[in-house]
Amino acid sequence: MNYILFDGPSRNNLLPFTYTRPVADIRIGILTIREKWELYLGSTTTTVTEGYLSDKYPMVEMEQNVMINASYLPNEELVTMIKDLGENQAIFKDEDVIAFFTKESQEEIDFDAYEAIEYSESVLKVENTWDIFSKNGDAIQDDFELITNNRQSQPIPATVNTMHAESVFIEEGASLNFVTLNASNGPIYIGKDAEIMEGSVIRGPFALCEHATVKMASKIYGPTTIGPHSKVGGEVTNSVIFGYSNKGHDGFLGNSVLGEWCNLGADTNNSNLKNNYAEVRLWDYQTEGFAKTGLQFCGLMMGDHSKCGINTMFNTGTVVGVSANIFGSGFPRNFVPSFSWGGSSGFTTYLTKKAFEVAEVVMSRRDIEFTAQDAAILEHVFEETKKFRKA
Repeated sequence: MNYILFDGPSRNNLLPFTYTRPVADIRIGILTIREKWELYLGSTTTTVTEGYLSDKYPMVEMEQNVMINASYLPNEELVTMIKDLGENQAIFKDEDVIAFFTKESQEEIDFDAYEAIEYSESVLKVENTWDIFSKNGDAIQDDFELITNNRQSQPIPATVNTMHAESVFIEEGASLNFVTLNASNGPIYIGKDAEIMEGSVIRGPFALCEHATVKMASKIYGPTTIGPHSKVGGEVTNSVIFGYSNKGHDGFLGNSVLGEWCNLGADTNNSNLKNNYAEVRLWDYQTEGFAKTGLQFCGLMMGDHSKCGINTMFNTGTVVGVSANIFGSGFPRNFVPSFSWGGSSGFTTYLTKKAFEVAEVVMSRRDIEFTAQDAAILEHVFEETKKFRKA
Protein backbone atom coordinates (compact mmCIF):
# COMPACT_ATOMS: atom_id res chain seq x y z
CA MET A 1 0.00 0.00 0.00
CA ASN A 2 1.09 3.57 -0.74
CA TYR A 3 0.77 5.93 2.24
CA ILE A 4 0.41 9.70 1.80
CA LEU A 5 0.41 12.17 4.70
CA PHE A 6 -1.74 15.27 4.17
CA ASP A 7 -1.63 18.57 6.03
CA GLY A 8 -5.31 18.74 6.99
CA PRO A 9 -7.24 21.66 8.48
CA SER A 10 -4.73 22.25 11.31
CA ARG A 11 -2.01 23.49 8.94
CA ASN A 12 -2.73 27.20 9.40
CA ASN A 13 -2.97 26.80 13.18
CA LEU A 14 0.62 25.52 13.11
CA LEU A 15 2.14 28.57 11.42
CA PRO A 16 4.91 29.82 11.45
CA PHE A 17 6.34 26.27 11.55
CA THR A 18 4.29 25.10 8.57
CA TYR A 19 5.41 28.03 6.41
CA THR A 20 8.55 26.02 5.67
CA ARG A 21 7.49 22.36 6.10
CA PRO A 22 4.46 20.09 5.87
CA VAL A 23 2.67 19.21 9.10
CA ALA A 24 4.26 15.74 8.82
CA ASP A 25 7.74 17.15 9.34
CA ILE A 26 7.04 18.80 12.69
CA ARG A 27 9.11 17.28 15.50
CA ILE A 28 7.32 16.31 18.69
CA GLY A 29 8.67 13.73 21.09
CA ILE A 30 11.89 12.21 19.75
CA LEU A 31 10.88 11.86 16.10
CA THR A 32 9.11 13.92 13.49
CA ILE A 33 5.49 12.96 12.78
CA ARG A 34 6.58 11.46 9.46
CA GLU A 35 9.30 9.37 11.09
CA LYS A 36 6.75 7.98 13.57
CA TRP A 37 4.32 6.95 10.83
CA GLU A 38 7.04 5.38 8.72
CA LEU A 39 8.30 3.27 11.63
CA TYR A 40 4.81 2.09 12.53
CA LEU A 41 3.79 1.42 8.92
CA GLY A 42 7.10 -0.11 7.87
CA SER A 43 6.88 2.03 4.75
CA THR A 44 8.05 5.33 3.33
CA THR A 45 5.52 8.13 2.95
CA THR A 46 5.04 11.15 0.71
CA THR A 47 3.06 14.33 1.26
CA VAL A 48 0.11 16.41 0.16
CA THR A 49 0.95 19.97 1.18
CA GLU A 50 0.92 23.57 -0.06
CA GLY A 51 1.86 24.00 -3.71
CA TYR A 52 4.97 26.07 -3.03
CA LEU A 53 6.33 23.29 -0.75
CA SER A 54 5.57 20.44 -3.15
CA ASP A 55 8.87 20.58 -5.08
CA LYS A 56 10.78 19.85 -1.90
CA TYR A 57 8.09 17.59 -0.43
CA PRO A 58 6.48 15.84 -3.43
CA MET A 59 3.55 13.46 -3.46
CA VAL A 60 3.87 10.02 -5.05
CA GLU A 61 0.48 8.59 -6.04
CA MET A 62 -0.12 4.97 -7.02
CA GLU A 63 -3.16 2.97 -8.11
CA GLN A 64 -4.19 2.40 -4.48
CA ASN A 65 -3.39 4.86 -1.70
CA VAL A 66 -4.17 5.51 1.93
CA MET A 67 -4.26 9.18 2.88
CA ILE A 68 -3.40 9.97 6.52
CA ASN A 69 -4.05 13.23 8.38
CA ALA A 70 -0.56 14.22 9.59
CA SER A 71 -1.95 16.05 12.64
CA TYR A 72 -2.56 12.65 14.24
CA LEU A 73 0.27 10.71 15.86
CA PRO A 74 0.28 6.95 15.30
CA ASN A 75 -0.33 4.21 17.83
CA GLU A 76 -0.63 0.44 17.49
CA GLU A 77 -4.42 0.26 17.33
CA LEU A 78 -4.80 3.15 14.90
CA VAL A 79 -2.10 1.80 12.59
CA THR A 80 -3.77 -1.63 12.53
CA MET A 81 -7.06 -0.01 11.49
CA ILE A 82 -5.30 2.00 8.78
CA LYS A 83 -3.54 -1.05 7.38
CA ASP A 84 -6.91 -2.82 7.15
CA LEU A 85 -8.61 0.00 5.22
CA GLY A 86 -10.32 -1.09 2.02
CA GLU A 87 -11.93 0.69 -0.91
CA ASN A 88 -14.45 3.38 0.06
CA GLN A 89 -13.56 3.20 3.75
CA ALA A 90 -12.49 6.07 5.99
CA ILE A 91 -11.54 6.38 9.66
CA PHE A 92 -13.04 9.27 11.60
CA LYS A 93 -12.71 10.62 15.11
CA ASP A 94 -15.90 12.52 15.81
CA GLU A 95 -16.27 14.42 12.51
CA ASP A 96 -12.55 14.65 11.79
CA VAL A 97 -11.09 12.37 9.12
CA ILE A 98 -7.96 10.52 10.23
CA ALA A 99 -7.36 8.33 7.16
CA PHE A 100 -9.10 7.12 4.02
CA PHE A 101 -8.56 4.80 1.06
CA THR A 102 -8.40 6.31 -2.40
CA LYS A 103 -7.63 5.26 -5.96
CA GLU A 104 -5.54 7.24 -8.41
CA SER A 105 -8.55 7.48 -10.74
CA GLN A 106 -10.70 9.26 -8.12
CA GLU A 107 -10.93 12.95 -8.95
CA GLU A 108 -13.03 13.93 -5.93
CA ILE A 109 -13.56 12.38 -2.51
CA ASP A 110 -17.20 12.16 -1.40
CA PHE A 111 -17.10 10.98 2.20
CA ASP A 112 -20.88 10.52 2.15
CA ALA A 113 -20.24 7.56 -0.13
CA TYR A 114 -17.62 6.09 2.21
CA GLU A 115 -18.11 3.59 4.99
CA ALA A 116 -17.26 5.58 8.11
CA ILE A 117 -15.21 3.69 10.72
CA GLU A 118 -15.17 5.49 14.07
CA TYR A 119 -11.95 5.57 16.08
CA SER A 120 -13.07 5.95 19.69
CA GLU A 121 -9.80 5.50 21.59
CA SER A 122 -7.50 8.30 22.75
CA VAL A 123 -4.94 9.58 20.26
CA LEU A 124 -2.42 12.42 20.28
CA LYS A 125 -3.22 15.19 17.83
CA VAL A 126 -1.12 18.26 17.02
CA GLU A 127 -3.53 21.01 16.01
CA ASN A 128 -2.03 24.15 17.59
CA THR A 129 1.53 25.40 17.98
CA TRP A 130 1.40 25.06 21.75
CA ASP A 131 0.45 21.38 21.44
CA ILE A 132 4.04 20.77 20.33
CA PHE A 133 5.39 21.48 23.82
CA SER A 134 2.29 20.74 25.93
CA LYS A 135 1.90 17.20 24.48
CA ASN A 136 5.64 16.58 24.20
CA GLY A 137 5.84 14.44 27.34
CA ASP A 138 3.35 11.88 26.04
CA ALA A 139 5.05 11.93 22.63
CA ILE A 140 8.50 11.30 24.17
CA GLN A 141 7.11 8.36 26.14
CA ASP A 142 5.50 6.83 23.04
CA ASP A 143 8.60 7.34 20.89
CA PHE A 144 10.89 5.99 23.61
CA GLU A 145 8.91 2.75 23.76
CA LEU A 146 8.84 2.49 19.96
CA ILE A 147 12.54 3.16 19.40
CA THR A 148 13.99 1.17 22.28
CA ASN A 149 11.76 -1.91 22.12
CA ASN A 150 13.88 -5.08 22.22
CA ARG A 151 17.09 -3.03 22.05
CA GLN A 152 19.95 -2.67 24.51
CA SER A 153 21.19 0.73 25.65
CA GLN A 154 24.86 1.56 25.65
CA PRO A 155 26.25 1.35 29.20
CA ILE A 156 25.70 4.36 31.42
CA PRO A 157 29.18 5.74 32.26
CA ALA A 158 30.29 5.26 35.84
CA THR A 159 30.64 9.03 36.36
CA VAL A 160 26.96 9.65 35.54
CA ASN A 161 24.60 10.06 38.51
CA THR A 162 21.34 8.38 37.49
CA MET A 163 17.87 7.96 38.97
CA HIS A 164 15.61 5.31 37.38
CA ALA A 165 18.41 4.08 35.13
CA GLU A 166 16.04 1.59 33.49
CA SER A 167 14.33 4.55 31.79
CA VAL A 168 17.57 5.92 30.31
CA PHE A 169 18.59 4.85 26.80
CA ILE A 170 21.93 5.84 25.26
CA GLU A 171 22.65 5.31 21.57
CA GLU A 172 26.02 4.38 20.10
CA GLY A 173 28.60 7.16 19.97
CA ALA A 174 26.92 9.34 22.61
CA SER A 175 29.24 11.08 25.09
CA LEU A 176 28.32 12.03 28.67
CA ASN A 177 30.34 12.23 31.88
CA PHE A 178 29.84 13.81 35.31
CA VAL A 179 26.18 14.65 34.65
CA THR A 180 22.94 13.90 36.53
CA LEU A 181 20.06 12.16 34.76
CA ASN A 182 16.76 11.90 36.63
CA ALA A 183 14.25 9.72 34.76
CA SER A 184 11.79 9.53 37.67
CA ASN A 185 9.13 11.53 35.82
CA GLY A 186 9.75 10.20 32.32
CA PRO A 187 12.33 8.56 30.06
CA ILE A 188 15.62 10.08 28.95
CA TYR A 189 16.83 9.33 25.42
CA ILE A 190 20.37 10.23 24.31
CA GLY A 191 20.75 9.97 20.54
CA LYS A 192 23.60 8.74 18.37
CA ASP A 193 26.81 10.83 18.62
CA ALA A 194 25.09 13.31 20.96
CA GLU A 195 26.99 14.93 23.82
CA ILE A 196 26.07 16.10 27.32
CA MET A 197 28.90 18.11 28.81
CA GLU A 198 29.95 17.83 32.43
CA GLY A 199 27.99 19.45 35.22
CA SER A 200 24.62 19.29 33.44
CA VAL A 201 21.48 18.28 35.33
CA ILE A 202 18.60 16.82 33.32
CA ARG A 203 15.15 15.72 34.41
CA GLY A 204 12.99 13.67 32.04
CA PRO A 205 11.01 13.27 29.92
CA PHE A 206 13.94 14.35 27.74
CA ALA A 207 15.17 13.63 24.23
CA LEU A 208 18.57 14.63 22.89
CA CYS A 209 18.59 13.74 19.20
CA GLU A 210 21.57 12.66 17.14
CA HIS A 211 24.62 14.94 16.99
CA ALA A 212 22.98 17.40 19.43
CA THR A 213 24.87 18.94 22.35
CA VAL A 214 24.00 20.04 25.88
CA LYS A 215 26.59 22.59 27.01
CA MET A 216 28.38 22.60 30.39
CA ALA A 217 26.36 22.98 33.60
CA SER A 218 23.00 23.22 31.82
CA LYS A 219 19.72 22.76 33.71
CA ILE A 220 17.00 21.07 31.70
CA TYR A 221 13.51 20.21 32.90
CA GLY A 222 11.25 17.92 30.92
CA PRO A 223 9.35 17.39 28.84
CA THR A 224 12.02 18.79 26.51
CA THR A 225 13.32 17.77 23.07
CA ILE A 226 16.57 19.01 21.56
CA GLY A 227 16.54 18.17 17.86
CA PRO A 228 19.40 16.88 15.71
CA HIS A 229 22.58 18.99 15.47
CA SER A 230 21.27 21.57 17.98
CA LYS A 231 23.26 23.08 20.85
CA VAL A 232 21.67 24.09 24.13
CA GLY A 233 22.98 25.70 27.32
CA GLY A 234 21.58 27.54 30.33
CA GLU A 235 18.10 26.72 31.66
CA VAL A 236 15.39 25.06 29.58
CA THR A 237 11.97 23.74 30.58
CA ASN A 238 9.24 22.00 28.56
CA SER A 239 10.46 23.12 25.14
CA VAL A 240 10.94 21.60 21.68
CA ILE A 241 13.78 22.53 19.32
CA PHE A 242 13.26 21.04 15.86
CA GLY A 243 16.91 20.79 14.80
CA TYR A 244 20.02 22.67 13.66
CA SER A 245 19.26 25.47 16.13
CA ASN A 246 21.37 26.97 18.93
CA LYS A 247 20.68 28.28 22.38
CA GLY A 248 24.29 27.88 23.32
CA HIS A 249 24.60 30.14 26.36
CA ASP A 250 23.02 31.03 29.68
CA GLY A 251 19.46 32.33 29.67
CA PHE A 252 16.00 30.83 30.11
CA LEU A 253 13.80 29.13 27.50
CA GLY A 254 10.48 27.78 28.75
CA ASN A 255 7.26 26.37 27.26
CA SER A 256 8.58 27.24 23.82
CA VAL A 257 9.14 25.88 20.31
CA LEU A 258 12.05 26.77 18.03
CA GLY A 259 12.14 25.77 14.37
CA GLU A 260 15.30 24.91 12.43
CA TRP A 261 18.33 27.18 11.89
CA CYS A 262 17.42 29.50 14.79
CA ASN A 263 19.98 31.13 17.08
CA LEU A 264 19.38 32.76 20.46
CA GLY A 265 22.11 35.16 21.55
CA ALA A 266 23.81 34.87 24.94
CA ASP A 267 21.57 35.59 27.94
CA THR A 268 18.38 35.59 25.89
CA ASN A 269 15.37 35.02 28.16
CA ASN A 270 11.69 34.46 27.56
CA SER A 271 8.80 34.90 29.96
CA ASN A 272 6.44 31.94 30.11
CA LEU A 273 4.02 33.31 32.73
CA LYS A 274 2.20 36.65 32.80
CA ASN A 275 2.67 38.84 35.87
CA ASN A 276 -1.06 38.61 36.61
CA TYR A 277 -1.11 34.82 35.98
CA ALA A 278 -3.76 35.34 33.30
CA GLU A 279 -4.40 33.07 30.32
CA VAL A 280 -1.85 33.54 27.54
CA ARG A 281 -3.00 34.78 24.13
CA LEU A 282 -0.95 34.03 21.00
CA TRP A 283 -0.94 35.57 17.54
CA ASP A 284 -3.36 33.70 15.26
CA TYR A 285 -2.39 33.84 11.59
CA GLN A 286 -5.93 32.97 10.46
CA THR A 287 -7.83 35.66 12.37
CA GLU A 288 -4.85 38.05 12.22
CA GLY A 289 -5.28 38.81 15.88
CA PHE A 290 -4.45 37.38 19.28
CA ALA A 291 -6.36 34.27 20.37
CA LYS A 292 -6.79 32.47 23.68
CA THR A 293 -4.68 29.37 24.26
CA GLY A 294 -6.22 28.09 27.49
CA LEU A 295 -2.69 28.03 28.90
CA GLN A 296 -1.19 29.79 31.89
CA PHE A 297 2.36 28.91 30.78
CA CYS A 298 3.36 29.68 27.19
CA GLY A 299 6.64 31.19 25.98
CA LEU A 300 8.21 31.71 22.55
CA MET A 301 7.21 30.33 19.14
CA MET A 302 10.03 31.02 16.66
CA GLY A 303 9.95 30.04 12.99
CA ASP A 304 12.86 28.73 10.91
CA HIS A 305 15.96 30.86 10.25
CA SER A 306 15.05 33.47 12.90
CA LYS A 307 17.70 34.85 15.25
CA CYS A 308 18.11 37.25 18.13
CA GLY A 309 21.04 39.16 19.62
CA ILE A 310 22.51 38.99 23.13
CA ASN A 311 20.32 39.89 26.10
CA THR A 312 17.09 39.71 24.08
CA MET A 313 13.95 39.59 26.24
CA PHE A 314 10.76 37.98 24.93
CA ASN A 315 7.38 38.58 26.53
CA THR A 316 5.01 35.78 27.47
CA GLY A 317 3.37 34.30 24.37
CA THR A 318 5.60 35.78 21.68
CA VAL A 319 5.33 34.55 18.08
CA VAL A 320 8.30 35.19 15.77
CA GLY A 321 7.91 34.34 12.10
CA VAL A 322 10.45 33.01 9.59
CA SER A 323 13.80 34.74 8.97
CA ALA A 324 13.39 37.49 11.54
CA ASN A 325 16.42 39.19 13.09
CA ILE A 326 15.79 40.71 16.52
CA PHE A 327 18.19 42.78 18.61
CA GLY A 328 18.47 45.72 21.01
CA SER A 329 17.24 46.53 24.51
CA GLY A 330 13.67 46.30 25.75
CA PHE A 331 10.92 43.84 24.87
CA PRO A 332 10.03 43.47 21.18
CA ARG A 333 6.31 43.21 20.52
CA ASN A 334 4.79 39.78 20.99
CA PHE A 335 4.19 39.23 17.30
CA VAL A 336 7.21 39.68 15.04
CA PRO A 337 6.34 39.09 11.37
CA SER A 338 8.56 37.04 9.08
CA PHE A 339 11.51 38.88 7.52
CA SER A 340 11.52 41.61 10.16
CA TRP A 341 14.74 43.35 11.22
CA GLY A 342 14.91 45.32 14.49
CA GLY A 343 13.56 45.26 18.02
CA SER A 344 11.54 47.18 20.60
CA SER A 345 12.27 50.50 18.88
CA GLY A 346 10.72 49.28 15.63
CA PHE A 347 11.25 47.00 12.64
CA THR A 348 12.21 47.32 9.02
CA THR A 349 12.03 44.67 6.29
CA TYR A 350 14.80 42.07 6.23
CA LEU A 351 15.40 41.75 2.50
CA THR A 352 15.59 38.25 1.09
CA LYS A 353 18.98 38.84 -0.52
CA LYS A 354 20.55 39.49 2.90
CA ALA A 355 18.57 36.74 4.61
CA PHE A 356 19.64 34.21 1.97
CA GLU A 357 23.30 35.16 2.36
CA VAL A 358 23.08 34.42 6.08
CA ALA A 359 21.16 31.16 5.53
CA GLU A 360 23.76 29.96 3.05
CA VAL A 361 26.62 30.59 5.50
CA VAL A 362 24.77 29.11 8.49
CA MET A 363 23.76 25.93 6.65
CA SER A 364 27.19 25.43 5.06
CA ARG A 365 28.69 25.25 8.57
CA ARG A 366 26.72 22.01 8.97
CA ASP A 367 27.67 20.84 5.46
CA ILE A 368 24.14 21.40 4.16
CA GLU A 369 23.48 23.29 0.95
CA PHE A 370 21.02 26.19 0.82
CA THR A 371 19.29 25.11 -2.38
CA ALA A 372 17.20 26.87 -5.00
CA GLN A 373 14.21 25.00 -3.53
CA ASP A 374 14.94 26.50 -0.10
CA ALA A 375 15.23 29.97 -1.61
CA ALA A 376 11.96 29.58 -3.52
CA ILE A 377 10.11 28.53 -0.35
CA LEU A 378 11.44 31.52 1.58
CA GLU A 379 10.64 33.87 -1.31
CA HIS A 380 7.05 32.64 -1.16
CA VAL A 381 6.92 33.17 2.61
CA PHE A 382 8.34 36.67 2.15
CA GLU A 383 5.55 37.57 -0.29
CA GLU A 384 2.80 35.85 1.70
CA THR A 385 3.72 37.68 4.92
CA LYS A 386 4.09 41.20 3.47
CA LYS A 387 0.74 42.24 4.92
CA PHE A 388 1.94 41.60 8.46
CA ARG A 389 5.07 43.74 8.03
CA LYS A 390 2.90 46.68 6.94
CA ALA A 391 0.84 46.53 10.10
